[in-house]
Amino acid sequence: MRNIAALIIITLFISGFCYGQNSYTYSKPKDLGDGWKTNDLKSQNVDTILIHKLFTQLNNRENKIHSVLLVKGNQIIIEEYLNGQVSDQKHDLRSATKSIRSILLGIAIDNGFIDNVNDPISKYLKNPVPKKNLDERKEKITIKHLLTMSSGLDCNDWDKKSKGQEDKVYKKKDWLQYTLNLPMVNDPGTVSTYCSMGAVLLAEIISQASGMTIDKFAAQYLFKPLDISNISWGHTSSKKIIPSGKRLYMTSRDMAKIGQLILNKGKWNEKQIVSKKWVEESTVPKTKITEIDYGYLWWNIPFKANENIFISKTALGNGGQYIMVFPELDMVAIFTGEAYNSQEDKLPFSIMTDIILPTFTTNNKKNNR
Repeated sequence: MRNIAALIIITLFISGFCYGQNSYTYSKPKDLGDGWKTNDLKSQNVDTILIHKLFTQLNNRENKIHSVLLVKGNQIIIEEYLNGQVSDQKHDLRSATKSIRSILLGIAIDNGFIDNVNDPISKYLKNPVPKKNLDERKEKITIKHLLTMSSGLDCNDWDKKSKGQEDKVYKKKDWLQYTLNLPMVNDPGTVSTYCSMGAVLLAEIISQASGMTIDKFAAQYLFKPLDISNISWGHTSSKKIIPSGKRLYMTSRDMAKIGQLILNKGKWNEKQIVSKKWVEESTVPKTKITEIDYGYLWWNIPFKANENIFISKTALGNGGQYIMVFPELDMVAIFTGEAYNSQEDKLPFSIMTDIILPTFTTNNKKNNR
């Protein structure tokens, strides 16, 4: 997932701490009455020198990061906004919305709207239906195939030649019909290719099964229980977009609630919002995309720190939108940014590898500033 040249630039950014810069001053995250508890970084009894150097660099060098939040022990201990951003600013989650759709699918199953991930999509998706490139294999596409991006349809966002590449679909009048009309290039369940339209079909399945548009379904079953209200759904396309095709816009704090929900096996403030079974099932590897483990619209990304490997259950979106959940460390990390279609959106990976994980996995004598 990393371009080597870009990685060198990112590493230099992190390691090239310079003198003469305006030094960063840490502040404990504020209690905003939004359900989050906060605590001082000093409570972690860790050496914070790398944290201070990181934010000194970010505040003194040009970058495209909007926010960095760190949750440890159900408490926000780092909350920083950069480049003019503020705490109530909503961010375009881009493909990180896919992981939230996965949660919504679990809720739909929990509430009996959908029976099983192994059901064919045709059981719930009544309109539209395929009209071109008719192929008996399309009848075998299941919900699980959409969740693992293995539908077999010619849909690969990372291949410009693919007929279902997202930028091509965005130009079409009817995204659902166009996607269902795509030719089959593989048997369902055999090959996983990154397909945004599969996640749109999944949202439409939830909508048709529940009788609610996906935004209304999410508001009732996910966002209201999480006390999340400052959200919107939209898209960069200038065309009229059906609700199932829209992406989420959320604040960093609310993104952290999604991460904490996954960390707590579906619970928020002791209330079970999505079943533990679903969280466990959806976040463990089911396939690989570009050699990286992939669950039900959740990435499993390995990080190495202090000779140990830590797996992050990760939602990620173009531009640098990340929800990283580290169950082993009781940690959630949130990043937002505007490095769209740029290798700079990988900077959070280096921040985690070189700064945050070493800070919280090394038993150094604390050196708080």
